[in-house]
Amino acid sequence: MAGKSTDSDVPQVQIRFITKQQQFAVPDFPLSVPAPVIAVELNTLVNELLKESIDAAKFIEFDFLVCSEFLRSSLAEHLEERGVSTEQVIDVEYLEKHPEPEPQDCLIHDDWVSAVAVCEKWILTGCYDNTLHIWTTKGKHRLTIPGHTSPIKAVAWISLGEETGTFVSASQDQTAIIWDWNISGNSVDCVHVCKGHERSLESVGVNYDSSLMATGSWDTMLKIWSASTQDDDDGESSSKRTKTEHGKTRTPKVTLKGHKEAISSVKWSDKSEIITSSWDHTLKLWDSELGGIKQEIPGNKSFFDVDYSPLSGTLITASADKHIRLYDPRSTEGAVVKATFTSHTQWVQCVSWSTTQDYLFLSGAYDNQVKLWDTRSPKVPLYDLSGHEDKVLSCNWSNPKLMVSGGADNTVRIFKSKYAMC
Repeated sequence: MAGKSTDSDVPQVQIRFITKQQQFAVPDFPLSVPAPVIAVELNTLVNELLKESIDAAKFIEFDFLVCSEFLRSSLAEHLEERGVSTEQVIDVEYLEKHPEPEPQDCLIHDDWVSAVAVCEKWILTGCYDNTLHIWTTKGKHRLTIPGHTSPIKAVAWISLGEETGTFVSASQDQTAIIWDWNISGNSVDCVHVCKGHERSLESVGVNYDSSLMATGSWDTMLKIWSASTQDDDDGESSSKRTKTEHGKTRTPKVTLKGHKEAISSVKWSDKSEIITSSWDHTLKLWDSELGGIKQEIPGNKSFFDVDYSPLSGTLITASADKHIRLYDPRSTEGAVVKATFTSHTQWVQCVSWSTTQDYLFLSGAYDNQVKLWDTRSPKVPLYDLSGHEDKVLSCNWSNPKLMVSGGADNTVRIFKSKYAMC
């Protein structure tokens, strides 16, 4: 009786459950629920309906999308924040909740791990003790690679086959080195030393067909290089090309000026477009073929990282103000910033999109935390991937099954995504 009288005092909202996951479909007739209902209660209701319609044996955890955002408060508060009337029938889309990633491994290094890149079953790491390392995704250390004379700040895979792999490392010693790895022999050759920057390199990015790479530096310059391991025509005669102790010197094809401070990250968004983030509070989109800036996006603070998703055509950025921002550079209406994600308590150092799901990304920060986000839940991350005991310096999600991060605790942490193939 008490329950009935309470219900009669509570305002009701008409909702309609909808889903794109047809295996969980329930009848879509309107239902009346209390306005203060929360996600846990909606979860129970959907599971009750599922029992009736498909005789579901186990309880399934769902997330609920209302007005294109996950419900993280009461339904009444959620609708009020968005100025939606409770007089109309509200569509509530439900989808199976993303399962929590499982900690899989911890790879111990001798110094800070400032760079990490994953390709298929291999993990490439770069450290502050000037060394590179190759690991299997199962956690076995394969190779330590000396060669740089200062800390390594960025690494990227160029190509990977059954027998050989090539990759690039960028260092504070003002060079980027292209390496050739004989997988079966487990040996590397330094093929080209890319020289041209006048200060520390901070970032490197390889284009989609692995023919070109771009580097960003504290000298504010963006430089484009051939990523080939073969000798190529860099505009110099072969007689002028010098052979260093470790490999042939390569000079840049193009140097692009425009930033006023250090370039912190470089990403290729298509065969000719490069996106850069900088300490000068700007993002820039460059046309590498025409050699100019196509678009400039101003920010509030220094940018430490940017990542581009070909699935959604949007950017996420890491900044000195603890926030992650989602940008749509194509936007012609309103602000280019489409969402702000706030949960980290210190500088956000790195971000990485999922390569298979257009809503999901990782972030790592100076608060020792890696977080898994869904762009439809800007106020609360899906999960905290705890484990690092010092600031997180790099993260990577190139392999859909593995979330990988490197930190100032001298470790690489690997989390397994149980949702990888959905």
